[in-house]
Amino acid sequence: MILFKGLRRVQAQLKTPVDLVLIRYSTAATITNQDESASQIPSVSQSGKVQHLPENQINWMPSPYTAPGKTFSQYKKLSKFRLTSLVVITTMGGYAMAPAAFDPASFAMCTLGTGLVSAAANAINQYHEVPFDSQMSRTKNRVLVTGQMTPLHAVTFAAVSATAGLSMLYFGTNGLTAALGAGNLFLYTTIYTPMKRMSIVNTWVGSIVGAIPPLMGWAGCAGTLDAGAMILAGILYAWQFPHFNALSWNLRPDYSRAGYRMMAVTNPGLCRRTAFRYSLAIVGLSVMAPVLDVTNYWFALETLPLNAYFAYLAYKFHEKSDSGSSRKLFRFSLLHLPVLMLLFLANKKEWFFSKPAGEEKKKESTYIAIKQSASSLGNVLPVAVAEGPR
Repeated sequence: MILFKGLRRVQAQLKTPVDLVLIRYSTAATITNQDESASQIPSVSQSGKVQHLPENQINWMPSPYTAPGKTFSQYKKLSKFRLTSLVVITTMGGYAMAPAAFDPASFAMCTLGTGLVSAAANAINQYHEVPFDSQMSRTKNRVLVTGQMTPLHAVTFAAVSATAGLSMLYFGTNGLTAALGAGNLFLYTTIYTPMKRMSIVNTWVGSIVGAIPPLMGWAGCAGTLDAGAMILAGILYAWQFPHFNALSWNLRPDYSRAGYRMMAVTNPGLCRRTAFRYSLAIVGLSVMAPVLDVTNYWFALETLPLNAYFAYLAYKFHEKSDSGSSRKLFRFSLLHLPVLMLLFLANKKEWFFSKPAGEEKKKESTYIAIKQSASSLGNVLPVAVAEGPR
């Protein structure tokens, strides 16, 4: 079985050279009896025109080529399941760290809604990037590239997921969370995706996309955004530069082949500098958390060794950028973020197990006002009753 994707060189063990076969991507074909009838295959003409393979040697199969029983697996790949899982985890972290009571229903709706919106964004991203994904070793086996799913199927999945996800966020949490989700979906699919082939600014835009999910979790719990939400989003924003710059360093040939304008390809020096600078920014943001009364001061002390080692690896990458230093930085970044978020949660300044503090104060003030009114009314009523029989 041979899967032809885009414009590919096809040799298929033929004795006669075949220069280039233009076949619509995602078309599957089986070539049979190659050795027996290879001599019957015409050669490429001197004028450069393509010679097609004889019909008796090709058994065409309809596109897409769908493996039975693997529909769920294909949806997982279309939604970039691991990336979506990371988005959901950061959303859950934002919800847990918000200064409000934990509500299981809104937590479930916020988590599931964010996951569906993320899946929709990733599906649209893959729909737009099929021609480019087919040229990269890392992405050439995606379901749309290999024809395991039609573009119409992918777009339909994205539309259903986005509609369901945003509805859950709006009706299950609040309008602010739904607005953040809709804005992030637009930012990722309409601005970030095409910008990857236009300007290195795409890395900064992509970092904003990655910083919004914890804001959605925070807003889903508290209904508002405050200094704590900005600290958490700032950490997520800064973390993505050393993480992605280290990842992209070893993928430069792939990105260059596909035409993506990444810092590692077009400006390696800036790639190294931004990775180091934003690792230092994480140290500063972690120190600011207790100052802004988001965490206790133990958080700054506990995260100092973790952030310092992260900055050290970024510095080594800055000084000696090779496959070894980039891999060390990338692998440690995968450990750094979850540990940092766990420490953030463990050192949270206030915990609410019933209702948000604002509601409790409002309820208490209302109770005092009612009590005072009742007391005043009690002082008046006996007089009126006493004077009634006269």
